[in-house]
Amino acid sequence: MIKNFLASITRNGISFVGTTLAIAGLVLIVSLFFLQQLGFEGGPYLGILTFLILPMITIVGLLMIPLGTWLHRRKARRLSAGEAVPGLPVIDLNNEQTRKRLLVAFGVATVSVVIVSGATYKGIHVMETVEFCGLACHSVMEPEHTAHARSPHSRVACADCHIGPGADWFVKSKLDGAWQLVSVAFDLYPRPVPTPLHDLRPARDTCEQCHWPTKFIGDKLRVITHYEDDEASTELTTALLLKVGGSGTSGSHGIHWHVDPDVNIRYRSDETREEIYDVEYTHGDEETITFSDRKAPEEGGVWRSMDCVDCHNRPSHIYESPGPAIDNAIAGGLIDRSLPFVKRESLRVIRTEYESHEAAREGIAADLAGFYVQNYPEVAAQRSDDSSTVANVLGDIYSVNVFPQMRVWWDTYPNHIGHEQSDGCFRCHRRSMRTDEREQLSNDCENCHVLLAEEEENPDIMSVLRPE
Repeated sequence: MIKNFLASITRNGISFVGTTLAIAGLVLIVSLFFLQQLGFEGGPYLGILTFLILPMITIVGLLMIPLGTWLHRRKARRLSAGEAVPGLPVIDLNNEQTRKRLLVAFGVATVSVVIVSGATYKGIHVMETVEFCGLACHSVMEPEHTAHARSPHSRVACADCHIGPGADWFVKSKLDGAWQLVSVAFDLYPRPVPTPLHDLRPARDTCEQCHWPTKFIGDKLRVITHYEDDEASTELTTALLLKVGGSGTSGSHGIHWHVDPDVNIRYRSDETREEIYDVEYTHGDEETITFSDRKAPEEGGVWRSMDCVDCHNRPSHIYESPGPAIDNAIAGGLIDRSLPFVKRESLRVIRTEYESHEAAREGIAADLAGFYVQNYPEVAAQRSDDSSTVANVLGDIYSVNVFPQMRVWWDTYPNHIGHEQSDGCFRCHRRSMRTDEREQLSNDCENCHVLLAEEEENPDIMSVLRPE
């Protein structure tokens, strides 16, 4: 029965090819699926092949079968000598042979639909994994994938923030993804990938699924360890009390006052959001107050309602600046600061531009070793292993923050939290931002933090904060 059915749908070339594609696709989908269940690791490309490419091939093959049959019957009508050939098959359920063929066709169709539907569902899951987003287009997404893996959100899937819940943004993201696929295939994408993403879903729909905006955080202590550029790489400490704040019983205050539900802030800026021209502030039903920079252009720019990512602009794709990165490595014991001028020289060699990560590792090692050979021959002779260790650590730091192929350098993606790596807070809170009545938008540092110690060597406050 099955043999007769297959013979009937493969009488022409198109249907034969379609049948071959459909059967091959179904067999490969099932086979590769079971291989994955058995623990076979094929990387993101195996999932793409199994649940995206093969289902499409199978569907094309299934569509080719009726198309070939129809074209075959149309050709038969033209070639028949006066004999009428119906345009569509005549289905006579009183015929036993017809019923058997329909039964086989229904069974084949059901199996095909089940397999293809399951693969399609799994394909959607594959497209939302971190591996698919980060590794499928490796060269393009290598910087962001690497940064995400080192971020506080490393266990949060890309789709949870970039798409979020709901069908409307899912469809929109796939339409955007279609153009991104074309851009990658034909090398049309810019280097570096520009930020911010202007079509990113509002933070209230994504960030606030986990982060409660009205929660009172209070004050948080932050201790920053910094090392000088002198020979001893002297350790300096900054201690400050961050007024994170939030919504409390007595109203909102602190930094998170900006996300109070009764507070509405809009601003006009350039495309990068680095240059802010105007700020509009409305509290509840009160009159809107507008602060403007008199040197800013009167027209142009983009208006936007402020949300979380205007300050937390790198929540999952964090790039370190070279100075803090080296400071953290010294503080963590990865770099021995007893080496003369290790902080200064580390900063110098790591800021050099290299063509690749491999070239960076070789250049850093050679440059650092050359410094000690020339200036500290005894150190170079006796502590070459320590110098090599420092070079390896610097190579690691470079490889997770700088990506020459995508033209991503130390300052490509500034972090707006605070004002250490960029203007950050001072994009808005600066002296030139005033109302028509000359009222200044506050830039008082103590609005956000209280300095307990500022780059001091062994500050007294640390004996209180960290008693021995």
